[in-house]
Amino acid sequence: MSSRVVSSSPDVMGGTPVFVGTRVPVEALLDYLEAGDSIDEFLEGFPSVTREQVITFLEETKARVLAEAT
Repeated sequence: MSSRVVSSSPDVMGGTPVFVGTRVPVEALLDYLEAGDSIDEFLEGFPSVTREQVITFLEETKARVLAEAT
């Protein structure tokens, strides 16, 4: 995953992957989407995360999944 959108450090949330510049776990986005919530609803709940970060994360995740499937 790109270091400009997701980071992991033992000093931040015990090493849980978070959106860069925040303490918002990436898993929170996945939980919102799994529950049927929209990206806008996620962003309302976590205003420190930008739409660009979410879209970049999803695009990179999609590319990784598709690459692994081939």
